[in-house]
Amino acid sequence: MAANLGLFSDPSPPPPISGHVPSSRRRPSHDRISFAPDSSHSASSPSALGVPARHGSRAESERLAASQRDLPDEDARLVVVGDAPGTAEAAARLGLGVGPAGNAVRTGKYSVLSFLPRNLFEQFRRVAYVYFLVIAVLNQLPQLAVFGRGASLLPLAFVLFVTALKDAYEDFRRHRSDRLENNRSSLVLGPSPLPRFLPKPWKRIRVGDVVKLLADDPAPADMVLLSTSDPTGVAYVRTTNLDGESNLKSRYAKQETLARTPEDGFAGVIRCERPNRNIYGFHANLELRGGRRVSLGPSNIVLRGCELKNTAWAVGVVVYAGKDTKVMLNSSGAPSKRSRLETRMNRETLFLSVFLLAMCLIVCTLNGIWLVVHQNELELMQFFRKRDYSGGDEKNYNYYGIAMTVFIIFLMAVIVFQIMIPISLYISMELVRLGQAYFMTRDTNLYDESSNLRFQCRALNINEDLGQIKYIFSDKTGTLTENKMEFQCATVGGVDYSGGKAPSPIETGFYSIVVGDQFWRPKMLVKTDPELAKLLRNGGETEEGKCAREFFLALAACNTIVPLILETPDPKQKLIDYQGESPDEQALVYAAAAYGFVLVERTSGYIVIDVLGDRQRFDVLGLHEFDSDRKRMSVIIGCPDKTVKLYVKGADNSMFGVIDKSINLDIIRATETHLHNYSSLGLRTLVVGTRKLSRTEFEEWQSAYEKASTALLGRAGLLRTVATDIERNLHILGATGIEDKLQKGVPEAIESLRQAGIKVWVLTGDKQETAISIGYSCKLLTREMTQIIINSYSREACRKSLEDAMAMCNKLTELSPMAQSSTTAAGSGRIRLALIIDGNSLVYILETDLQEELFGIASKCDVVLCCRVAPLQKAGIVALVKHRTDDMTLAIGDGANDVSMIQMADVGIGISGQEGRQAVMASDFSMGQFRFLVPLLLVHGHWNYQRMGYMILYNFYKNAAFVLVLFWYMQLVHEDK
Repeated sequence: MAANLGLFSDPSPPPPISGHVPSSRRRPSHDRISFAPDSSHSASSPSALGVPARHGSRAESERLAASQRDLPDEDARLVVVGDAPGTAEAAARLGLGVGPAGNAVRTGKYSVLSFLPRNLFEQFRRVAYVYFLVIAVLNQLPQLAVFGRGASLLPLAFVLFVTALKDAYEDFRRHRSDRLENNRSSLVLGPSPLPRFLPKPWKRIRVGDVVKLLADDPAPADMVLLSTSDPTGVAYVRTTNLDGESNLKSRYAKQETLARTPEDGFAGVIRCERPNRNIYGFHANLELRGGRRVSLGPSNIVLRGCELKNTAWAVGVVVYAGKDTKVMLNSSGAPSKRSRLETRMNRETLFLSVFLLAMCLIVCTLNGIWLVVHQNELELMQFFRKRDYSGGDEKNYNYYGIAMTVFIIFLMAVIVFQIMIPISLYISMELVRLGQAYFMTRDTNLYDESSNLRFQCRALNINEDLGQIKYIFSDKTGTLTENKMEFQCATVGGVDYSGGKAPSPIETGFYSIVVGDQFWRPKMLVKTDPELAKLLRNGGETEEGKCAREFFLALAACNTIVPLILETPDPKQKLIDYQGESPDEQALVYAAAAYGFVLVERTSGYIVIDVLGDRQRFDVLGLHEFDSDRKRMSVIIGCPDKTVKLYVKGADNSMFGVIDKSINLDIIRATETHLHNYSSLGLRTLVVGTRKLSRTEFEEWQSAYEKASTALLGRAGLLRTVATDIERNLHILGATGIEDKLQKGVPEAIESLRQAGIKVWVLTGDKQETAISIGYSCKLLTREMTQIIINSYSREACRKSLEDAMAMCNKLTELSPMAQSSTTAAGSGRIRLALIIDGNSLVYILETDLQEELFGIASKCDVVLCCRVAPLQKAGIVALVKHRTDDMTLAIGDGANDVSMIQMADVGIGISGQEGRQAVMASDFSMGQFRFLVPLLLVHGHWNYQRMGYMILYNFYKNAAFVLVLFWYMQLVHEDK
């Protein structure tokens, strides 16, 4: 306890400036700056104080709700650290899960033996192929042979062969890629008595093996970190291969595993959950020698494919390998969807089949009548030989009686008329779709120069659906906007500072810091407000100056940003590049740096901030990351003056509930007014608050956090409770306004789509004011529209709001004819309506009987804007339209939260943006910008649908004309006879 009390004693001087980067962490082009103090200053580190850094990660709060549960024996897996055979033996002996799989991966569909039967089975899942096979088999019978036996098999055999050849080539490429992947090597700890790390192919790595990763190495399997080159156990990974995100993410080794390494005889057993697809969740515990248990979460695991960055080495134990890894469990091909045109063609095929059978029945019936009428004359008929007199014995010649002859004539007619359903049509459709895909991918109007990305067609079978779209469901952030956040303004201490001007390092002097004989400055410059900058420089000990300094210190400290150092052509100048999971956090840290609060180093135990030229070290004593329940994040900082402070930032509707309104009420009201103004301008807002913690409060939090973080059951809920208990009675510092700019051409694209009769709905997680402002900016909303807003917090309130909204819609619809004479501009003869609804209301509407009322209102509106919606609510809105109308739906988004919406829609389009590639991987088509929808739908979609429709009609018309001529001829023959 004495060590903890040291936090509140006299301050110690900050560590000396050092521009030296340890060789173990040096990079050729960029690096994290290490200002780690020597042994003389180690007493100030959190570990020396007896206060290890706390990290209540996002995964340990919001995204792990599903995995934070009890682990019964049948749902658990045992992993013996450093003993792969022992792991398999323990799993078999205790019956805890199946034996761990090998690390070899296989993405190929076929083997040499299974290719022929499996490929034929998949091809014959198309009913048309079964029809053609039956026709070919019938043509092999001597009594039914109309065409040559071989000739009747050639069309179907050709189609099957070409398709099989294509599938074989694609599978060969997959097998080749698998071989390259499986033969990569990593360093694996060898067996006793002299354990050392030796290269080993990935395919031979097993669960329980201890693997060592070097800088820039990818992880060969899902592995729990045991130790890293950083003394605090932090490692930085890049998950580009997993989800496409290029920003660095922090992973941590437990303090209990840092002391000893597997080479020194580390012993432990990990009890973890069975393999699952949740890449954001991991629930396990590590049992050490002596029976002590340590809880493990998603911040302690590195998934297969992640690359180690800015860390010299990291050692971990494999817990999931091969097909059990999360990336393999989440791997899937392009979504399989059937086009609306092909579905309709199947109905037409069934109709033609009935028509074909009817013609065959007519033919065989007329033939039967003719046989009955002329049954006594059959022996003498010129073209009908009933008996064979060529031999010595008299016998029937291909005559089996009237009934059997009529049946044979029926089958012969089926063969003669078989081309009513043409097999060539299916070949032609595939070739046409291939050509359409080529035209779309090579279209320069769909090429994004900024990202150097071309249009990608991931599902060839729905090209023509692009020309039938009636509803577009779009995300906002990253889809309509660029998702490149820029700090625009701030309100500090109740004063609005929104007079920022273009950044000028020469004028402010705050953009660079001196390290040795070098100048380091942030990579991105931010416009600053002159009055706020002057207040920070000359504010001194005034209340306004203190509040402003605390505000920017909170922006620099309350985040998970990792600073990287980039080389420049000038050897005396380097750039500080801030990497993090959230673009909002990056913008805020760059803003803090622009005002003189430069974050220069981060470890799991402390951060170093250059405060207006004075470099200071702050111990990170606790961190609760953002989650969707609290809608805020907080950090507990040990300051140089030995005080402990809590900094919190979050959404306004969450923060104002935990701010102490008994003091500074005028500041709170002014801040609320400024936030409303910022939202009206379409800015994203965050509120910042702080509180000084007493010794008792800190010790209570420390004890509660320790219990929550080591709990084996319900860990996420306990951590959330601990965060909620400490985040209260805050003193408001201010708020920020961040701009997410519209993408180029979005307003023009939405206007063009509206003129084409396509309805555009926007589904976003942003607050209502921000969404409405963006709606006006992108011309989704117009001043002439009548807005219907539904914000309710109970089922009955939702019902009443929907009833009132329906009544208003009906009334405005009745008034529309009278408004025709007074409408201006475009000349629309009716009043245009816009429905705006929030996520709280959708909670009570979706999956209840209120859906019909919502659909009735939405179908009468030109625009629907849904705010504060969750991912599943986005899918629910798409399903609301898809299941109640025959109109085609299209969903477009760029983030993982849009995947469910994209998969639910008839056509899904992924934007290659700032939020990774999960949306792209789940989509049917992918492109770089929202504005590309105009040429895609109105040009390519139109021509794809028209050309495919004309080709299908031509094929049916051509074959029908040929068959009907044969049918007419056969009737004339019967009449002549």
